[in-house]
Amino acid sequence: MSAWLIVLIIVLLALSGVPLFIIFGALAMYLFFYAGIDISAVIIELYRLTDMTPLVAIPLFTFAGYMLAESNAPKRLVNFAQAMFGWFPGGLAIVVLIVCAFFTAFTGASGVTIVALGGLLFPMLIKESYPEKFSLGLITASGSIGLLFPPSLPIIVYGMVAEVNIDKLFIAGIIPGVILVSALGIFSIRKGIQAKVPHIPFVWSNVFSTLKEAAWEIPLPFIIVIGIYGGFVTATEASAVTAFYVFIVEVFIYRDLKIFSDLPRVMKESMLLVGAIISILGVALGLTNYLIDEQVPQQLFEIVQIHISSPITFLLILNGFLIIVGMMMDIFSATFIVVPLILPIARAFNIDPIHLGIIFMTNLEIGYLTPPVGLNLFLSSLRFKQPMLQIIKSILVFLALEVTVLLIITYWPDLSLWLVRLSGTQ
Repeated sequence: MSAWLIVLIIVLLALSGVPLFIIFGALAMYLFFYAGIDISAVIIELYRLTDMTPLVAIPLFTFAGYMLAESNAPKRLVNFAQAMFGWFPGGLAIVVLIVCAFFTAFTGASGVTIVALGGLLFPMLIKESYPEKFSLGLITASGSIGLLFPPSLPIIVYGMVAEVNIDKLFIAGIIPGVILVSALGIFSIRKGIQAKVPHIPFVWSNVFSTLKEAAWEIPLPFIIVIGIYGGFVTATEASAVTAFYVFIVEVFIYRDLKIFSDLPRVMKESMLLVGAIISILGVALGLTNYLIDEQVPQQLFEIVQIHISSPITFLLILNGFLIIVGMMMDIFSATFIVVPLILPIARAFNIDPIHLGIIFMTNLEIGYLTPPVGLNLFLSSLRFKQPMLQIIKSILVFLALEVTVLLIITYWPDLSLWLVRLSGTQ
């Protein structure tokens, strides 16, 4: 059977909705068979998962994120943030950015943020006189904006695939993530002023009452950041602490989740995502091993070297390539397949793997928003029952802002590496 026929079959399978782990597994087995290597090599690669200690963090952080999303935590956090920031122009928009970033960081999936929080946040923005176009764009763009913050699952996966310290990656993403949120926040403030959005008076009693309501959930991101940044816990240990803490808070303190009815459902939904990630990771390891054995990264570097000699040019082309990848693939599949190919080339251009990780994540965030097939565009269109063209128009300015920040992150490595060096972990 010719290689082109195999490729055609794989493409048809992908278009027909066959799960990615089946496609990657089939491709890996065919390539090993074609190279004269027993296809059991793919299965053998699965055993490598048992040596990946950070893998434990994925189900624990995912479970914690889904418990938060399924509880009344979004309402409590929105009420507190609105009491704190609603008094200045664009205050509610800032609340949307912060809350969406929080939940995307914990769930690792922008789709969960848009679907779970869109129904709560969109009517609030419209009620406060924000333009509908701006409101749609803000929530759509905010759906993936938290991927640079701990405990981002894509960062954990990147660290595993690139064999980079995950604690360092968490620290490295803080400043670029804050800059990205700030850029959209400044635009939101400006829009709030233009739209003459009414201010919510700052009342200490409201702040204290909403703070009391969310008192158990507000400290959560600080516990994780301080724990990892201060060297008290590793990312894997932080995942266990987080899952246990959220379980106690949502089940026994707030009692938003019933232990025998809600909890099994949340476990099932969160583990479906985890199962998909681990399944793709297992077969992708076999495919990656074949590519390395066949020296595909080295061959790619030789091709790149012929046409590109400057790291600046390489990074610019890499950004464009990764945005297209992020538009066409989910972030986990892209990480498993693309990172092993670009990492050796980046190292040859003296690009730090930690810095590359932040560039990679930022690009794929933007890919979720990139027309015509960015995932967030479809999710928003379905969630808010709006035509796709309307969603695309609403995110263009946000897309431009994020691309601008991406270029700053790309060509200013210290934004990613300064805190890592300061923490003494590099």
